[in-house]
Amino acid sequence: MKQLLLLSGKGGTGKTTVATGLIQLSQAKAYADCDVDAPNLHLVLGTFDNHATKPYYDLPKAVIDPNRCTECGLCYQVCRFDAIAENPYRVIPHLCEGCTFCTHVCPAEAISLEETVAGTIELHTRGDETFSTATLKMGSGTTGLLVTEVKKQIKDKAEFAILDGSPGIGCPVIASLTGVDLVLMVAEPSLSGISDLKRVIQNARQLQVPICVIVNKSDVNEELTERIRHYCAKEALPFLGTIPYDREAVAAINSGQSLIERGGPASEAIQEIYHKVMKELEAL
Repeated sequence: MKQLLLLSGKGGTGKTTVATGLIQLSQAKAYADCDVDAPNLHLVLGTFDNHATKPYYDLPKAVIDPNRCTECGLCYQVCRFDAIAENPYRVIPHLCEGCTFCTHVCPAEAISLEETVAGTIELHTRGDETFSTATLKMGSGTTGLLVTEVKKQIKDKAEFAILDGSPGIGCPVIASLTGVDLVLMVAEPSLSGISDLKRVIQNARQLQVPICVIVNKSDVNEELTERIRHYCAKEALPFLGTIPYDREAVAAINSGQSLIERGGPASEAIQEIYHKVMKELEAL
């Protein structure tokens, strides 16, 4: 099973818009939204026939039994994360890191660790298509583990899968990168976009994952677009093309369509990029 992962160094580059176009053009039978903090790929994928959800459990967190607590205050004193509140003593769940220090110092053995639901994992099917996604509760920190679970759900479901990754360079990006065959970086022509692009490329290289690059909204700043093109040439990274700014993109999003369905200059550019991406995959 070959996996294509789309990444961007920052949000708002148009990564998901490109991912949707590639899913439709390739007629992919397996795809996933790995942006578990703010999944949105489902907004333009239409309806599915079957849906399955299951809870995702975070790392265990401390819980104080009020019937056994003697209010000695030791747990409050040793907690480095300020996750213990007073009067009465209780644990603040979103601050607890599950380090277990409080359980060891409690003389009354009133503190235990309990699993907590941190989000939901979803699997949607439509004919022979499989779509995997998840939603993490606000404040939960195990995004990398959840992304891994999302990827497991489409493993061996088809010969080819497209993954819409998270923006940035954090844990969900590292988890998304693991095991994929090719990364398509969607950059934008801005100073922050270039800086973030370089950081993601550095992470991908450390994991020895092949990378290719495109620039979205390229005509917004043609000078910076050329800077990205020259950077790719210098670093021996395949530069697969540019996508112009297109007002049809906003219209497509507002109407729940993809750019491929809507048409226009950006749609044509994505179609050209699609053929180049598939050639890169075939060469691996």
